[in-house]
Amino acid sequence: MSILFKHLCIAIVAANFCCSGYAKAKDHKQPNIIFLMTDDQRWDNLGCYGRPEFNTPNIDKLSEQGVTFDKAYYAVAICMPSRVTMMTGRYNSNHRVGFVAPDDYTLSRADFAKGYPAILKNAGYRTGFIGKVGFTVTEEATRPSTPKEHYYKKHMGDIFDFFAGSETHDRNGIVMWPEDDPKLQEIYKAGRQNSGRTLRTGEAMLRFIETQPTGKPFCLSVSFYAVKHDQNRDMYAPHFEQFKDYDLSVPGNWVKENDQLPKVVTEHARGVRLHRQRSSTPELYQKLVRRFATQGYSVDQQVGLLVEKLKEKGILDNTIIIYTSDNGRFQGSHGLYDKCLLYEESVKAPLIVFDGRASEAKRGFRVDALISSVDMAPTILSLAGLKAPKSMQGKDFSGILNKTQNMKKWRDAVFMEDLFLAAMFGARTKENVDEINENLIKANKSYRSHGIRTDRYKYFVYYEHTPKIEELYDLDNDPLEQNNLAYSPEHAELLKKLRKQTGEMYREVTKQK
Repeated sequence: MSILFKHLCIAIVAANFCCSGYAKAKDHKQPNIIFLMTDDQRWDNLGCYGRPEFNTPNIDKLSEQGVTFDKAYYAVAICMPSRVTMMTGRYNSNHRVGFVAPDDYTLSRADFAKGYPAILKNAGYRTGFIGKVGFTVTEEATRPSTPKEHYYKKHMGDIFDFFAGSETHDRNGIVMWPEDDPKLQEIYKAGRQNSGRTLRTGEAMLRFIETQPTGKPFCLSVSFYAVKHDQNRDMYAPHFEQFKDYDLSVPGNWVKENDQLPKVVTEHARGVRLHRQRSSTPELYQKLVRRFATQGYSVDQQVGLLVEKLKEKGILDNTIIIYTSDNGRFQGSHGLYDKCLLYEESVKAPLIVFDGRASEAKRGFRVDALISSVDMAPTILSLAGLKAPKSMQGKDFSGILNKTQNMKKWRDAVFMEDLFLAAMFGARTKENVDEINENLIKANKSYRSHGIRTDRYKYFVYYEHTPKIEELYDLDNDPLEQNNLAYSPEHAELLKKLRKQTGEMYREVTKQK
């Protein structure tokens, strides 16, 4: 099949979206949509989530004037697959884009064409992307999914009208278009003495708004590089001054060493080793979290500038701003540093939605509804008055935002999974990678897991381990997940029920649509 024919097929698919319900809804004034995503920002590192010492006044104001979700969860809590899940509305075990075999594919052009940016583009939206991409789009899904920035223009150029992105950071240059925008070129000019990665991202974000044609709806996705990578070069030094001598609060489940973790996790998950290096003493913890706080504050300042720019342009009242992250970070909780594992600090998400169109009666409230990151794409499309394609597995939560959702009919659990193994990451480019994976499982070194979060309980299982290792927590009474109830006789029936529900949800997740 020729490349030209493949592109033609994708174009036909896109055209069919427009002709079958993906085009503009009649008599519907489409809102502008801004999707803000941070990198590795733990849910409670924000004032509006109970820790005002992090000093996030602009995000807190979005929360006060919008809808704040207290039970939002990542379907997968590591950057590459999490970002693809939010863009496509599909679970990791379904799209199979990730870091390690056997789920180490790139995202195909055909699947990218069924993500929310492409559908909005085809419906008449101006689209933009700024910041960390974190995954690669190729003509066909291929392995392994190593970063390929030279594919950005080739495979995303017809979807994004405005683009300024890179893989992990912008220190080594950035891919951008339109190429004839002198101000955009100046923002990322090599050697420019400016304010660092977060403020550059903010400048590009404002540039998109400045160049927005009057009367045309837009969708801008901004993926901040912060708060990941806590080296001095990644922080804006003036913002560090307020935190440099301040001792931030320490979570109740921070420990120097955790002898309650499953042995397979202790011996093989990288979060244990990284905790010893970066967060296992009070001094290391404060050093680390002060840097995360600094970067969070820098992001917060960009949010404030964004809101002011929208007011200046007179479009705030027709703009929706969504704020979240791609995954959490343990920061020493449970004796861990990293992410991925299915404890709250990793999988619980900050999620704030501000809708400038909403009446006062439908603003400024918090909600306990169970939300999954897989819901992001179908909800964004719904907010634009569009239908989601059948490939999307998430639920539209726009009815929760405008208080029309019958909560008795909302879901009773969200599905989460962790397919990452540190040993497999090291082997990702080897020719016998599948054999290595099989040998790890046979040697009982796999800690891949999946599970569910209900309104009260969380259950998950390390399903490739023999025997399977299960964990069960009553989050109403044990929010720090200190007491595993999986082996409690009083909870045997509950365990059985949640084990069955997890299996059923997993089978549904892996169905191809």
